[in-house]
Amino acid sequence: MSLPPVDAAFLAERGLSHEIHQDAGVLCLVLPAWPLPAGYSAPSSDLLIRLTPGYPDVAPDMWWFSPPALVPGRSIPGTDLTEGYLGRNWQRWSRHFQGGQWRSGVDGLESYLALIAGDLERWVPVPA
Repeated sequence: MSLPPVDAAFLAERGLSHEIHQDAGVLCLVLPAWPLPAGYSAPSSDLLIRLTPGYPDVAPDMWWFSPPALVPGRSIPGTDLTEGYLGRNWQRWSRHFQGGQWRSGVDGLESYLALIAGDLERWVPVPA
């Protein structure tokens, strides 16, 4: 399994460093040092996206960070579990699409990474 050409082109055009691994029939895309918004406990974290067979017609489900993406003093729902992949521990961000939210033939890594970036921004404390 490899990335669809449109996703590979997107990563290349943006100059996004990445690694591709196989894990039990799942394609694992690791984006090292993914930038985290100001307000998180670190400026970046490695981002893992697991793409099951059928992607991009089948939506990705969840993403993971190592080390954990934390906002001091704030609990982020659906991020309290740690899972082991690729010989590392990863903080799972449990996020799921509702029916019809993922558009087969339209959505891909570009829209998924935008969704991840938006969710990260959502948990940053608003300055008083």
